[in-house]
Amino acid sequence: MRLLPFLFLIVLSQAKAAQKQTNFVLVMADDQGWGQTGYYKHPVLKTPNLDEMASKGLRFDRFYAGGPVCSPTRASVLTGRTHDRTGVFDHGYALRKQEKTLPQAMKNSGYATGHFGKWHLNGLRGPGVPILPKDPNGPEAFGFDHWLSVTNFFDLNPVMSRQGKFEDFKGDSSEIIVEEALKFMEKQAKADKPFFCVIWYGTPHSPWMALEKDLAEFKDLDQNSKAHYAELRAMDRSIGTLRAGLRKMKVEEDTLLWFTSDNGGLPKIKPTTTGGLRDFKGSLYEGGIRVPAIIEWPKKINKFRTTNYPAGAVDIFPTIAEIAGLPNSSMHQPQDGQSLVQLMKKEIGPRKKPLIFRSRARMAVIDNDWKIVSQPRGDNRKIELFNLAKDPSESDDLFHPQHEQVTRLRKTLVSARTSIDRSVQGKDYPEGKVLPQPPRIFWTEVPEYQKYFKAWKSRPEYESRLRKF
Repeated sequence: MRLLPFLFLIVLSQAKAAQKQTNFVLVMADDQGWGQTGYYKHPVLKTPNLDEMASKGLRFDRFYAGGPVCSPTRASVLTGRTHDRTGVFDHGYALRKQEKTLPQAMKNSGYATGHFGKWHLNGLRGPGVPILPKDPNGPEAFGFDHWLSVTNFFDLNPVMSRQGKFEDFKGDSSEIIVEEALKFMEKQAKADKPFFCVIWYGTPHSPWMALEKDLAEFKDLDQNSKAHYAELRAMDRSIGTLRAGLRKMKVEEDTLLWFTSDNGGLPKIKPTTTGGLRDFKGSLYEGGIRVPAIIEWPKKINKFRTTNYPAGAVDIFPTIAEIAGLPNSSMHQPQDGQSLVQLMKKEIGPRKKPLIFRSRARMAVIDNDWKIVSQPRGDNRKIELFNLAKDPSESDDLFHPQHEQVTRLRKTLVSARTSIDRSVQGKDYPEGKVLPQPPRIFWTEVPEYQKYFKAWKSRPEYESRLRKF
């Protein structure tokens, strides 16, 4: 009889462990191209920590950003929707507060929510500055209870905003935000509270500033390329710190860690950033939107696999929603993404929902092996068709008006354009219209920042912007 209480405690402990909620950590580089990893055999860049992560998780060889530049992809990650639907038409546009976001849904489900690093969804352009405490479109407005954030890209020794309080930091920006994110996660782990943590790097966006020890590895490159790759080297080191931190907290088994980039690589950086794909950041060709991506989740993904399944940033919200058991009402419709939970278990055949892109009046549809690209040409459109399985570099345009794939994909494209136009007009919202939005302006036009101009004039990231003030 004395064993009964002891056995009861064991059963209770096992039941509690079985019910343990999954933690989520979303990590995103800023301008890292598809080819810029060690596992793709880059000629100068070594990424041992990303390589190890890939060797223990699910590596995507065909993963797509939400758009060809930064703010749009961030909007897609947080909403599961093609970015034009959300009002984030290009870099520096504010995300509509009428949107339903992933951090809001996670918070409502009992998760601690944290954002660390680049935000760029509040309508402010220019190099990243600390977010103001009462910014109506800052991280807090979209569901983040804890945040250490800046408006845009940031570099060495950044000044950042911890929930509205400005703080100066010393060191590499990637390592700083990972260390701060780990403090947040450790606090939640000790409290036995599940966490949803977003880490958005400012690396390797220009201007490029790196530590001397990292610059030394690339001494034979031109100045910009050297600093660019040195930033990526430090970022990879921070990935190692992040993974080690999760192990130290003993939460790595129950934590889904998802790494990707916000858009394709940059031109004029040598060696190349896109691994032989066509074009660069800003383009709807593969070099502008295909990005590296890895999911590591030891509890569920215990066998390394590389997949060619086409997936993208729009899939992040629906995937997490399925795992976390979020209600369908937590996502705005239409949703452009789909859950990838079954793909984590095994290959699942052709994708059923095409990936849709619209940016600067251009459109693209990726439907498994086939891709159609539509771009303005005067009063008409330039239409191109590519078979990505046979021609990943998009060097052979197969367009012909009577081609069966052109006929099929054009219908998809026209339908998507009509649907996105309705979203742009606000027809997805209960109000049936778009409520007033913050203007897309440079932060130097915001009166609250002007008192910092004198102190910030000597900072290298702000010097050119503040020279005229």
